[in-house]
Amino acid sequence: MTNRQLSVVCGAFLAGSLVVAGTNVVLVRSEVGASSPAGRRLVVAVMPRMTGDPYSVSCRAGAEEAARELGIQLIWEGSTSLDSTGQVQTIETWIMRRVDAVAVATADRAALSPVLRKARARGIPVVTWDSDAEPDARDLFVNPADSGETGGILADQVARSLDGKGEFAILAGSHGSRDHWVESIRNRVAEKYPGLKLAAIRPGGDDRDEAFLEARGALKVLPAVRLIVALSPPAVPGAAEAVLQSRRPGVKVIGLSLPAACQRYIGEGVVPALVLWNGRDLGYLTVQAAALLAQHQLTAGADFLTAGRLGRREICGGEVVLNPPELFEKEALDKPLPCCSF
Repeated sequence: MTNRQLSVVCGAFLAGSLVVAGTNVVLVRSEVGASSPAGRRLVVAVMPRMTGDPYSVSCRAGAEEAARELGIQLIWEGSTSLDSTGQVQTIETWIMRRVDAVAVATADRAALSPVLRKARARGIPVVTWDSDAEPDARDLFVNPADSGETGGILADQVARSLDGKGEFAILAGSHGSRDHWVESIRNRVAEKYPGLKLAAIRPGGDDRDEAFLEARGALKVLPAVRLIVALSPPAVPGAAEAVLQSRRPGVKVIGLSLPAACQRYIGEGVVPALVLWNGRDLGYLTVQAAALLAQHQLTAGADFLTAGRLGRREICGGEVVLNPPELFEKEALDKPLPCCSF
């Protein structure tokens, strides 16, 4: 089975278990709901970076939950691959439709910021989530986890996995927001782990196939690397597949992903740990925040918001953070995890 086929099978399995199969555009109805000034139901349009993978499926489930709870119309639309041009075109359509709010996980910060500024200029509130735009292009960023905390947890796990000594590489991807995570890992290693060496920072953190190719290349040219850190959910299984095919003994992969996407590699012992946040809660918080902005119940300078079952969340510097990330090692990954029960 090819790497791409493995990704499709994994995504399809989780999607089926969630019973959320269907079109990419969703209308969620409720008997009582939030209304716009004109008396119609609010329309919130949400775009993930990619659709179909287990991570976006979990986020979509949370977005739909919030939409049902609030009684709003939810549009969920995106591409099965990273496509900033397609994202721009879709947002242009949303602007023409005059939706009440948009929430976008940007595939390319620079490419998406101009059209998001246009939406704001037309009076449409803009939320970014999962991956940010330029600060002046959005009203609020829903950040899944603090970059400093995330980088520190990953660096500590690198040290544990390598007994404090050895070389590792990072698959960072092309998205600029991950630069903060890389910087945090660097800083923690320099501060606490002099025996560790960051041998390379490579792209390939954006989808499974790209991660597979980059990890395979890294393993060929970096014979001393014993661990790869992958900084996106699809990159972990992609890198793990490269490790399996390389037949390099003792090389591990850790990073940010879901157990459902990495089940085979956890079982094979290639993936000893994952750092997770709750994707369903991320989608839920995103729609709650977008609805508050659309109803003018969340204004510039606010220092907190109240998001349904998630309660009060602090806002700092135009960002609201979902939760501190959690580390799960193999013993925990072999069991159902509350944070991943979508």
